[in-house]
Amino acid sequence: MTTIIGVKLTDRAESSLEFQQILTKYGCSIRTRIGLHHSENGVCTNNGIVLLDLSEDAPELIKELSSHWEVQTMKFD
Repeated sequence: MTTIIGVKLTDRAESSLEFQQILTKYGCSIRTRIGLHHSENGVCTNNGIVLLDLSEDAPELIKELSSHWEVQTMKFD
């Protein structure tokens, strides 16, 4: 089974340290991480989306991320 998590970060600059600490804690469960944010005129916005492809089911990771940010999950067989 493959699980994809989408995390919406609305305060990217302020929450990046806490977000990174959570990802490091569950690093062995994360196969791929993709960060997307919009920039205009060479300036990055403070909003973004991070997509995580999990190598195993990680309900604790989902619960911890959901307590801080908006999270959506998709599971595939």
